[in-house]
Amino acid sequence: MSGRVITVVLFGLIGAAILISLGVWQLQRLAWKEDVLAEIEARIAAEPVAVPDTPDEEVDRFLPVAAEGLFVGEPLRVLVSVQGSGPGYRLIHGFETDGRRIMVDRGFLAEGVGLPEVPETPVTVTGNLHWPDEIDGFTPEPDIARNQWFARDVPAMAAQLEAEPILVILREMSVSGAPVTPLPVTSEGIPNNHLGYAIQWFGLALVWLGMTAFLAWRITRSNAVEEVQ
Repeated sequence: MSGRVITVVLFGLIGAAILISLGVWQLQRLAWKEDVLAEIEARIAAEPVAVPDTPDEEVDRFLPVAAEGLFVGEPLRVLVSVQGSGPGYRLIHGFETDGRRIMVDRGFLAEGVGLPEVPETPVTVTGNLHWPDEIDGFTPEPDIARNQWFARDVPAMAAQLEAEPILVILREMSVSGAPVTPLPVTSEGIPNNHLGYAIQWFGLALVWLGMTAFLAWRITRSNAVEEVQ
């Protein structure tokens, strides 16, 4: 075996080893992410507690809570599209409970459907605390005059509703909320692409080895031809 072939083979094996190690790392990340998602699902479905006095955005994310109180004022409308239902709005309502005002995401109202009447008696809401990360550099400013928002910006919505920056994503309510459909918190929106990345790295390793084998064969064949001549 010539020196050129040995160099090509070594280079190919080292490159393939790196690509395979990246694939293995992604499989390890996959196992970690599945554990995280399982923990989140368990947390979401746990028994609800009272809304904390000063919830922490990281520690209390997805915390199940229950509260009794009254919806107050007009809800904010956040543009959203739901698969199978088309365009519409999430309704973000001020909610007074235990001497404080928080916010409740009541769920989806289809476009063209009128705002439902607000219950005049106390209701019990059950849901999960959440601080959605929906704002980026391309998100338009809300149209306050038309009551049209383009993302759930918790601090800005709280200021508009004169409420604490605490958002409960409704799961259940003690009275019917029709025609509003709750959109409860789930782990479905949390990305988990590690299996796809692992397959890509392993596929690249196979292609790398194939190219290495082909190049080594070409060099060997060229050397053989030169020896015959």
